[in-house]
Amino acid sequence: MVAGNVIGTGVFKKIVPMAATGLSEYYILAAWIFAGLVTMLGAFSIAGLAKLTTEAGGNVEYLRICYGDFISFLFGWTYFTVAGSGAIAAVGFIFAQSFNALVPLPHLFESMEHISIGFIHPFADSSTKIVAVLIIILLTWYNYRGIKKGASLNNVVTSAKIIGIVLLIFLGFFFSQNGHPANASTMAKPLLDQHNLSTWTTIFFGVMLNAFWAYDGFSNVGAAAAEIKNPKRNIPLAIIIGVSIVLVLYVLVNYAYMTAMPLGQIAAISENKVAAIVVAQNIMGPAGMVMISLLVVLSTFGYINVSIILFARFYYRMAQKRVFFYHAAKVHPRFQTPYVALIYSMVVSCLLVVSGSFDVLTDMAVFGAFSFYVLLAMGLIKMKRKGIIKEKIPAYPYAPILFIIFILMVLTSTFINNPSRTITGIALILSGVPFYIYFKVKKKSYTQNGNAQ
Repeated sequence: MVAGNVIGTGVFKKIVPMAATGLSEYYILAAWIFAGLVTMLGAFSIAGLAKLTTEAGGNVEYLRICYGDFISFLFGWTYFTVAGSGAIAAVGFIFAQSFNALVPLPHLFESMEHISIGFIHPFADSSTKIVAVLIIILLTWYNYRGIKKGASLNNVVTSAKIIGIVLLIFLGFFFSQNGHPANASTMAKPLLDQHNLSTWTTIFFGVMLNAFWAYDGFSNVGAAAAEIKNPKRNIPLAIIIGVSIVLVLYVLVNYAYMTAMPLGQIAAISENKVAAIVVAQNIMGPAGMVMISLLVVLSTFGYINVSIILFARFYYRMAQKRVFFYHAAKVHPRFQTPYVALIYSMVVSCLLVVSGSFDVLTDMAVFGAFSFYVLLAMGLIKMKRKGIIKEKIPAYPYAPILFIIFILMVLTSTFINNPSRTITGIALILSGVPFYIYFKVKKKSYTQNGNAQ
């Protein structure tokens, strides 16, 4: 689940904006390694928090224990309205685009594509949107029928995409564009080039951010704690082992890209194309293009599946605590799944697909979403100092402290580079405050009526 929720599309695409910065191969690899190590610090922190509880909810529950209902609610609300549902919608759309590259879809509703509601164009890319909606509905239905089904599907798909990435690494390592063994010694020397130290640091930090986005998703597996055997032991192991696997794969596959193609050619790849597909096509021709296109379809399919499993458990736990729509706390009598929470998540994700606004919304939510990482790491320190978490945590207290410092750097950079979108994202998160007040009033009424009865 950890590997499946991390490996989405970033590993196949992020090398292009990295190459466009002008930094050498050595610095790009260093960015992947350093971002992976920072992610590992975060993994240690979340693994520590997993010792707090065996209840469902993951980060929602950790934040509730550390800070109370309000902060926990804002995190869950952010995922329900923007970050989680938007991620499912965005990756669903990429799945449909990749599927379209293999099996061309008919052009539907072309005459209506000009219709807009503000910045929303519901009929644009209609065929792609229909496929995205259908895959979200299909996977929701599948996970509705039991977590073992969804987890088994995730195991098969994640294993297949890891095998596919290993194959891509093998092709990049051992075959150049002409089908001969590639010469790694042609890689550029680590130089500052024409940049001064300050400019170079800014560029390197931007490259590292690209890598960090591709590592995100490692913290979500705790959402299914109530359905995992021995969660206090197995969730920390899953997070640390899962992140370790991803780190090794990411570094090797990006080395393979740069061995197979010069950075200048990689930088010239259109943003509408997937770098991994172009590299494979250069090595193997049309067969490589088809093979890696299938890998991208598989990877996006797996990401959607595991995200549907985990995000719904956030909303389920919130509903259990009466700070969400209370029907979302219902468990299916036969399949023992939070089926209403799954349906709520599906509906919002599908609406975002139709709107086409998911990329804008998720970009706006970045600042707020990463702020919660700071709170989670601080929460670990708080719980350890209070003696609530007594178990030994790997690399504590250095891991959470260093993780907090890095995330604060991310937040500062995000705000400086895009203040208007950052402020709008914070406003979107705070839009949940009226709902929180409403849920608390409903909870109070429910409690009073329950006591009266």
